[in-house]
Amino acid sequence: MTSSGVHFREITDDNRDAVCALRVRRDQEKFVASVATSLDDAADEPEENPWYRAVYSGDEPVGFVMLSWNVPDDRSGVGKYYLWRLLVDERHQGRGIGWEVLTQIVDLVRADGATELYTSYEPGEGEPWPFYQRFGFVPTGEVDDDEIVLRLTLSAR
Repeated sequence: MTSSGVHFREITDDNRDAVCALRVRRDQEKFVASVATSLDDAADEPEENPWYRAVYSGDEPVGFVMLSWNVPDDRSGVGKYYLWRLLVDERHQGRGIGWEVLTQIVDLVRADGATELYTSYEPGEGEPWPFYQRFGFVPTGEVDDDEIVLRLTLSAR
């Protein structure tokens, strides 16, 4: 837990329905899959080493995050550590939750030995690029499945 109260919890039978009920704004749906779809993707692609958690603020689920975690070099399409999904519920956006989640993710993957974190986004009106750019991600020049690939170089702390 951090001073902001934003923290991760495993998804269990007790919280699955509440976490799956989280939704982004309608105009953001083209940029991020639902939690249920993300959980299906994780189950369908175990070779991606999916790591996912519900994001909580206090005792309330407010988001979801999923990564490909330390994928072996011979399996990695886009980096060993890849931010696969980041969703903040529409009722909780604009409060810095996404930033805090990404900050905690960077700390976790750096502690696991990562030197880079990748993600990607689909370009379009309302795209998440400005958020990732402010955080320090830069385009790699690659496009993966029509998505622009970004890299964040992790400095040692």
